This record gives sequence, C-alpha cells and structure tokens, in this order.
Amino acid sequence: MKNLILTISFALLTSALFSQESIRVEKSGSGNPVLYLPGFTCPGTVWNETIRGIELDHENHQVSYAGFNGIEPVETPWYSKLVNDLTAYIKNEQLNNLTVIGHSMGGNLAIDLAAALPNYVNKLILVESLPCMREIMMPGMLESQIVYDSPYNNQMLQMADDRFAQTAAMQSSYMTNDTSKIKILTNWIMTADRETYVYGYTDLLKLDQRDKLENIKAKSLILGAEFPTREVIEANYSAQYEKLDEKEMYFASNSKHFIMFDQNEWLVNKINGFLNNEE
Repeated sequence: MKNLILTISFALLTSALFSQESIRVEKSGSGNPVLYLPGFTCPGTVWNETIRGIELDHENHQVSYAGFNGIEPVETPWYSKLVNDLTAYIKNEQLNNLTVIGHSMGGNLAIDLAAALPNYVNKLILVESLPCMREIMMPGMLESQIVYDSPYNNQMLQMADDRFAQTAAMQSSYMTNDTSKIKILTNWIMTADRETYVYGYTDLLKLDQRDKLENIKAKSLILGAEFPTREVIEANYSAQYEKLDEKEMYFASNSKHFIMFDQNEWLVNKINGFLNNEE
C-alpha cells in the first residue's frame, strides 16, 4: 500500500482512501467486505445510491481507476494492471468472505478476481457485464485483430474536443433513460485521460473470459437490462454465462446500461435478496 489517508465521513464513520498504482479505494463501514467495481470511465461514487439501499452492514470498498476520476494514468496494458493491483489489495487487506459487485467493465474485473481468488471471493454480483463483449459487438473478430495502433484508435486520439464531446454525449444517451444523468456520464468521458479511454477500451475488446467461468466457485448473481429487447439480452447472457455454475439471472425492464440510474430500487432489491441469503 503506497498511501493511507484517513478521513471522517459525513456519518462520522471512519473512512480511508487507499492508493496503488492503478487504483484508488475508498473504504467505509464495517462488517463483511464488499468490493464495488465501477464501469469504464466511472468513479467509485457511481455506487453511492445503491450502497445506501443495502440492508445489511458491510465494509464497503469503492474502487476508482487510473486515468479516470482525476487519477493519474498508467502505461498500457491498462486492464491487466487493474487486475494485478486489485488482487494485491484483496490479499493485503485480507478481504475474506468477500462479495465483489461489478458493473460493465467492473464485472469483467470481478470475473478475473473470482476466478483467481476462489478462497477470498464468496459471492459475485455482475451488473450489465459480459465475459466477451467482442463477440456481441464484433462477431467473428479475433483477439489478435484488436490492436492499439489502429485507424479508429488514432482517429479518436486526434479528435478535437468539441467533436469528442458530441460523440460522448451521444454514447451517454444510449446508456440511461434518465436524461438528468446524461450530462454526468458525458463529463466522466470528457475528463478521462484520452489514451486511457482509447487504449483501455481496446483492452476490453480483447477479453474473452468465458473459459474462466469454470474456475469460479462463488455463488453468482447476474443482472441485465432488457435493452433493446428481453429476448435478445436473455439469449446473449445465457450463451455467454453457460459455463458459470451456481448462478441466478434476472433482467430489469425499462432500463438501459446504467441500471443504478434507471432502476436502482429493483437493483437494490435483487442485491439485498442475494446478500441476505445465508449471510
């Protein structure tokens, strides 16, 4: 652990901010540990409203990533550094009987952690996350065909800020039904380190974790949004998570990618039911 800064939370609970090369973790509360992993470009605070709805007392560990949320970027490969630092954090903090909750890319990190640390991770909650995003977005594309030095990546790196802002706003509008959140999502994209944004997404497109699912021993809850349709999403999730044992799977209606924005009450109810079972 490189840095330890003690602060006092608004609830007069002791909270600590831990920093490693590629991650920062804000720690609060007491009880069994829960590691909250946000999606791409998002800060750990994206989970705040969800955490307030959790019924049982837990020790919360909210993660933010290098290159996002004002944190200094790290060199590529970016994603593997996140996995390594999160693994070290779990071991150093001795987070036994751990629940890992990941949204989108955070779910990919959660899969890697649960597969590598079966003696630590007891429960796994994956929200709007797929083990192989490339298979859905680019069917038939091989991992070897996904490279950092590509025409698309170079275009994104060189794009003027005003045009990039338009692109970010359009992307954000596809991610939530809550129009008040679009500006927030857009700002997270715009304040991200541009190289982390471009090359980090390349890292995600290279992932295929479907075979790793066989190594996961944790009881798992998989939550998706019925967008664009229930039939399409259910088919995709069922195929991608075929090799994962001991799983429950549910889908939220009237929601896009950010279920914590569009259907947070539904999300909290599903998480509470899962955590309350045998805890």
